[in-house]
Amino acid sequence: MQPISTALCSFGMSGRVFHAPFIAVNPKFTLYGVLERTKNLAQDKYPHIKTFRSLEDLLADDAIELVVVNTPNITHYEFAKKTILAGKNLIVEKPFTATVTEAEELIALAQQKNVMISVYHNRRYDSDFLSLKEVLDSGVLGEIVEAEFHYDRYKPELSEKVHKEVPTGAVGSLYDLGAHLIDQAIQLFGTPDAVFADIAAFRPNSQVGDYFDVKLFYPSHRVILKSSYFVREPLPENILHGKKGSFIKTKADVQEQDLQTGKIPNAPHWGIEPDADKGILHTEKNGVVVKEKITSLKGDYMLYYDAIYDAIRANKPVPVSAKEGMEVIRIIEAALKVTKKKEWYT
Repeated sequence: MQPISTALCSFGMSGRVFHAPFIAVNPKFTLYGVLERTKNLAQDKYPHIKTFRSLEDLLADDAIELVVVNTPNITHYEFAKKTILAGKNLIVEKPFTATVTEAEELIALAQQKNVMISVYHNRRYDSDFLSLKEVLDSGVLGEIVEAEFHYDRYKPELSEKVHKEVPTGAVGSLYDLGAHLIDQAIQLFGTPDAVFADIAAFRPNSQVGDYFDVKLFYPSHRVILKSSYFVREPLPENILHGKKGSFIKTKADVQEQDLQTGKIPNAPHWGIEPDADKGILHTEKNGVVVKEKITSLKGDYMLYYDAIYDAIRANKPVPVSAKEGMEVIRIIEAALKVTKKKEWYT
C-alpha cells in the first residue's frame, strides 16, 4: 500500500478538527505538510510535518500528491484553481465555491489536467443522516409527504473570525450550515423542481445572513431546511412524515464533539451515539400501529477518506463529486435570488 502524501492549506478548526486527525491515523495517508503563514501550530502537534509559508511553496513540492483546500470560503476558487494548475489532486471544503460559474470552471480545468477533485461534505457520514437514510430507504414510512431538517444553534454574538462577518461571496449561514442540509436533501430526494427561501440577519450589527428558511419543491412532497442562531432550546433536527408514519431524530452525532476534545478517530466506539438519542419511529407495520425507538447507525468521517484513497489509487468514484458540490451551490444561488426579489404575495 502506497500512502498518499497530503497537505492542508490551513490549520484552523477545519484542519485541526476535521482533516488532520483522520489523515494522521489512516495508514493510507501521510500528513506531509500544512500551510501556516506565521504560526507553527500544526508542527507543534505533528512534529514530523513540514510547514509552508505560502501556497506557491506548498504546490511546488513534488512530494505532495493531495491538497486539502480548507481556507475561508471566499478563497476556495482561487486556491483550488492554483492547485489544479499545479497538477495536484484536491479536496475542497464545503461550500465548494461562491458561484456555479466558478464551480463549472474548476470542474472543466480538473478534467483538462486529469486531477481528482472532491468536495468535503462530511455530514453525509453523520450518524443522524445515515440513520435517517436507512429509515427512508426501508419504506416503512410509506410515500414521503414532508421532510424538515434543522441546523440550529444559540450564538447571538458575531464570530471572532472577521472573514465570516464580511458580506462577501460565500459568506453567511446558508453557505456555512445550509450547504450541509442542501447536500443531504439532494442525497435523499434528488434535485428539486423549485426553490423558495427567506434569508435574514437577526444578530445585532450582523451584516450577513444568520437565519434561513429554504423550501425545496418536489412533485410528491416538500423539504424544509431551516437554521437560526437564536434557538436556545434544541428542536428535533430531522423530521420525516410519510403517508404511513413519521420518524423524528435529534442531532446527536458525537464526532465533532469528540474531535474537539482531542479524541482519536480510530478509537473504540468511535461515532456511536448515546442510547438517549435514539430516533422515534411512529408508523404502521403489517396493519399494526407501532411506536418504537430506533438505534442509530455508527457515524464515521473516515469513510470519506477511505473512499478518497480508492478514488486516487484504484480509480474508483470520488465520495463526493465536484458536480455534486456544484448542485449545492446552484440551490444556494437560487435561494439568494428568490430572497432578493421577495417574490411572494401580501
